[in-house]
Formats: sequence, structure tokens, C-alpha cells
Amino acid sequence: MSKPPTVKTARSGPMADRIFGWLAKAAALFTLGMLIAILVSLTAGAWPAISKYGLGFLTSTTWDPVKEEFGGLVMIYGTLMTSVIALLIAVPVSFGIAVFLTELSPGWLKRPLGTAIELLAAIPSIVYGMWGLLVFGPILSTYVQQPLQALFSGVPVLGAFVSGPPVGIGILSAGIILAIMIIPFIAAVMRDVFEVTPTLLKESAYGLGATTWEVVSTVVLPYTKAGVIGGIMLGLGRAIGETMAVTFVIGNFNQLDSLSLFQAANSITSALANEFAEAAEGLHQASLMYLGLVLFFITLVVLSLSKLLLSQLRKNEGTKT
Repeated sequence: MSKPPTVKTARSGPMADRIFGWLAKAAALFTLGMLIAILVSLTAGAWPAISKYGLGFLTSTTWDPVKEEFGGLVMIYGTLMTSVIALLIAVPVSFGIAVFLTELSPGWLKRPLGTAIELLAAIPSIVYGMWGLLVFGPILSTYVQQPLQALFSGVPVLGAFVSGPPVGIGILSAGIILAIMIIPFIAAVMRDVFEVTPTLLKESAYGLGATTWEVVSTVVLPYTKAGVIGGIMLGLGRAIGETMAVTFVIGNFNQLDSLSLFQAANSITSALANEFAEAAEGLHQASLMYLGLVLFFITLVVLSLSKLLLSQLRKNEGTKT
């Protein structure tokens, strides 16, 4: 019997490998260079404000373009609070969606429901903002804010968090809108990483008598924890950097009168969107650049913490708890 003909494949030579390595290295260096250039340009633009206010800019609540007195605490607080509220709402909802789609949903519903959830990510942010201002705001005011104020009126701590005029815009409204916007991102990532869990592991757990929740908590989550945290960080980055939707519903109020979730506030992105085009050259523009620099470092800190958490989880893999 004659041997089947061998198929010879052309192999790239060492020169092609060197060129590919140079191109890959150049792409990485270009990305790093762009990051450094952005940081340098932000620092240079913000230097007049940095030299005048220093770190006191981060703790001052004054924002008065007329008197040229600027502080970024109101914007920083609004950015962090709306992002935290968005995560507190979006993470459990996204987790429930991912578990339902991968473990509980019937076959005929899985694909259309998953597609519908992913389509939420395609809606422009300005549409979310308009819907939040014109539709969601009045609903939130009538059916959430007013009942909460009546319920917790006079309660020492909770009463302070629900004080203020229930007009449907403010920190809580912006946080809920952000949660709706980031749910598709977190849910899609969680669903994808849940689906890569080996079927043999899940079937073995079911065979031992485990419930669906036990399979998810003891098999799926430990196997996909890195991907789950990555999806949450992706949603957090989206929430921190969102501009137009927050601008519509947060109120754009540059004072921090109380810790109420109902009060109108401001965020870094909404302040930049509202004021940068009309800011005069000098201290006002430099202060806005300073806010952009602070947002850059907030994002950097969030990403660094997520990397540290992921590395710690990888280090503990294989150890008994």
C-alpha cells in the first residue's frame, strides 16, 4: 500500500519572525507612549491649578469661576457615589441574569433574552440621559423618593440620606441610570465566563446531590472568579467615565450641602462636559484639567486594585480554605 502524499506547508523564515516581533513591540510601546503623553498633557494643562491649590483642591467644596476659587471635592464625591450605587445595583442583577441564562433558562428563551440584554449596551448614553430626565425621574420622585421620606422622616441616620427635595434628579437617580447602563456589560462577561466552566464539573456536582445554587457557588464561581472580577471592573470603568447620561440626571449642582442621596450634585465628567467649552483660559481651564487628571488617577487606582485582587486570587488557587 502506497503512503499518502505528504503536504508541505510553507514556513516563515527568521526574518519574518523578527519583523513580527518588532511590530508587536512597537505597538506595545506606542500604547505606552500614548498613555504617558496623555498624562503629561493633563499635568501640563492643570499645572497652574496644581501649583496654586495643591492637594487642597481635593478637599475643597468651593467652585466659583467668578472669584476664581476652585475645589474638586463635590465632583469627586459625585463620581464615586454614583459609581458605587451603580455597582451595588448592577452586580447582583447581572449575576442573576448570568446564572439564569446559563443554568435555569429554557433553550428557546436563552438566545433571544441574551440578545435583548446585550442590545441595551447599544443604546446611546444620551438616550439614557433623556429617558432618565423625562421618564424615570418623575417615576422615581413619586414612587420612591416621596415614600422613603415619609417612611424615614425623623430617623437620625436614614433620614439624612433621604432628605432634600424629591425632584427625581440627583445622586441616586444618576446611580440607577448608570446601573442600567453597565448591566449589559457585566452580565455578558459573567455569562460568557460561566459558560466556559467544564460541563463535567457541574454534572459531577449535580450527581452528588448539589442544588443549582451550590453548583454555582462552589463550582462555577471559584472556576470563573477572575473573569467575574474582570467584568465587574469593566462595568465600574464604564460607570466612572460616563458623561452624557450623568449630565442629564445628576443635577449639575456644585455644592455639597448634605449626604442625602436625593440632592443634586455634580461629577467630574459632567463638570467637564458643561464647562470646558466655555471656560476662560487660566485658572478655570486649569482646574478642569486638574479634574481630568484626578479622574485619570481614579481609573488607574481602580484598575490597579483589580489587578492586585486578581493576582492574589491566582496565588491562592489550589490552596484549601
